[in-house]
Amino acid sequence: MDTVFAETLTRWRRHLHAHPGLTLHEGATAAFVVERLREMGVTEIAEGVGGHGVVATLRRGGGNRSVGLRGDMDALPIQEVNADLPHASTVPGVMHACGHDGHTTALLGAARLLLDDKGWNGTVHLVFQPAEEGGGGARSMIAEGLFSRFPMDRIFGWHNWPGLPAGTVAVHDKAVMAAGARFDITFEGHAAHAALPHLSQDPMVAAGHCIVALQSIVARNLDPLAGGVVSVTMVQGGEAQNQIPSQVVLKGTARWLADSAGEAIREGLHRVAEGIAAACGVRVLANWRQGVEVTANHPAERDLAAAAADAVAPLRHDVPPAMTGEDFSWFLKEVPGAFVWIGNGPAEGGRELHNPHYDFNDAVLPTASGFLAEVAKRALAG
Repeated sequence: MDTVFAETLTRWRRHLHAHPGLTLHEGATAAFVVERLREMGVTEIAEGVGGHGVVATLRRGGGNRSVGLRGDMDALPIQEVNADLPHASTVPGVMHACGHDGHTTALLGAARLLLDDKGWNGTVHLVFQPAEEGGGGARSMIAEGLFSRFPMDRIFGWHNWPGLPAGTVAVHDKAVMAAGARFDITFEGHAAHAALPHLSQDPMVAAGHCIVALQSIVARNLDPLAGGVVSVTMVQGGEAQNQIPSQVVLKGTARWLADSAGEAIREGLHRVAEGIAAACGVRVLANWRQGVEVTANHPAERDLAAAAADAVAPLRHDVPPAMTGEDFSWFLKEVPGAFVWIGNGPAEGGRELHNPHYDFNDAVLPTASGFLAEVAKRALAG
């Protein structure tokens, strides 16, 4: 990639960082993507796919093979604290704390590289996905005919990875990222004066026991060799310090790498909540909502991704999977594909994902665009 275009990519990425679109509100980002694609001469562009999704199609020659490349577009409800950055978020309470601004820009860069390269034959679909951060964007695009309207034999994606050397590509053998679910557990009791607890049915005590007991699911119900996480992240209840409330709500997330572990966590969560409610004399309602499947590479596509990565950057095969989740998993349920990590550089000092200090490393953009273009060409070549 020439220096001038690399600088253009940096400018585009910083514009997106300064103007983030929250999950399900990516309209301005999608419009920016469409405008840049049209400037490159791309004419086959579908907008509004599964929300604010954009699918651009590149065709060359008469080849009947097709491939998809995906980049996600949405930002997070996090207040950025990088006040010294000239491209800091201008939207209060919203920032690109996961690098989707870089993912979107790298896919635009891949479009330019493919347009300038005469050495491929077939069809490339560029999938700019909305609502990856818990908004169900992948499933929405699938429901609106992503793979029937834009047939693709394979699909590839990537995520920047703080802590991995900048520009290094990690390709996992199978599992890359975990399946995940969100849950809420509502304990209903009877409110009373805090000094007269015998007149109450105390949901706060039940919630406290439940927070601790949920950890026994991973410790005692999962195979120690199977990965699993249960985290209670929110407690909502109480209106006054001298009142026992009538309701307390626990919210959190669960992650796993094997389907059997996911089922054990789901069953265990209901069992623990119901047992504690019975012991404490309160009522309970537990809700479980799965958000993503395990992101697992398909063997042939994994090998293609590794070959493409090795052609453009340092390659690693020794990086373990993470318990974070990825909406791309739903695409991999529909068509074969692979998902890789590209190092974003050091993670210290708040540079990890979902941190208010995070900023995407622009030096990675040429590598990411180059990988996407290279893997597309190799997929089309068979």
